Amino acid sequence: MPDSIAYKVLTADQLDALEHQGSFAGAPVDLADGYIHLSTADQLAGTIDKHFAGQTGLQLVAVDLEALGDAVKWEESRGGALFPHIYGAPITLDVVLAYSPLEYEPNGEIRLPVTG
Repeated sequence: MPDSIAYKVLTADQLDALEHQGSFAGAPVDLADGYIHLSTADQLAGTIDKHFAGQTGLQLVAVDLEALGDAVKWEESRGGALFPHIYGAPITLDVVLAYSPLEYEPNGEIRLPVTG
């Protein structure tokens, strides 16, 4: 079974919009592609390296894929791996399990937001 939690990397401004508006319709690339790009925990490092290199102040949002139901499609992307994509629905606060600044452990691994 695919992962039930996926992650979205947001800028501080994007997280601020999610917090204050209660939903996030997507970054410019998401809006252009017609779906919200997410990554599993194992895919995050590659996503950050490819799309967010050198950026600071990033935030990591844990999203409950089960709560999104049929809006989530697993599709081939980088390297043929299946990535979770959200179609026709924004990320709303009720499907956000946790969020935190993007930080790294001393060993270089990404520190995931702690849920519940």
